[in-house]
Amino acid sequence: MRVHALVEDLETARQAVAAGATVVQLRVKAPTEDVVARGRDFATLGVTFIVNDDVAAALALNADGVHLGQGDSGAERARAEGLILGRSATSYANAVATDGDYLGVGPIWPTPSKHDADPPIGLDELARICAAVAVPVIAIGGVDATNAADCIRAGAAGVAVIRAATDPGVRKAVDEALAAR
Repeated sequence: MRVHALVEDLETARQAVAAGATVVQLRVKAPTEDVVARGRDFATLGVTFIVNDDVAAALALNADGVHLGQGDSGAERARAEGLILGRSATSYANAVATDGDYLGVGPIWPTPSKHDADPPIGLDELARICAAVAVPVIAIGGVDATNAADCIRAGAAGVAVIRAATDPGVRKAVDEALAAR
């Protein structure tokens, strides 16, 4: 889970994998049938494949897992079906109360992908969360090659990227920071 690339299409997913993504998350806000249509062939990329917000689509696409926000339903079904369950957390209280196989925590910094998102939590709060939970923490929100290592040094297991999904510098920064632990 070093580099978690959030993408909307197969071509970007391929570019992200070539740049070093270890997880590809199909992030499409659409009805299940549209998510399934856009997600065909993602399972052939050779990395962990996660579908955002839609357990039915994850199952139809033979994905490895699903990522659900705090308000999303389906966690019980995802568990029953044997899917990896990722959950979002935007605060310490949120993180310690959330059940998942990994947590996407943030935003760490301001990000244009979530205009109405919670305020950035920063590295100190990220470190506090990482120390308090037993599951891997993936830092998200404003992460790129210039600051990914800071997230790892704060205790994150990896980072999630959108705009920087195809930048090989992200994987390089993450690998170097993990090796220095």
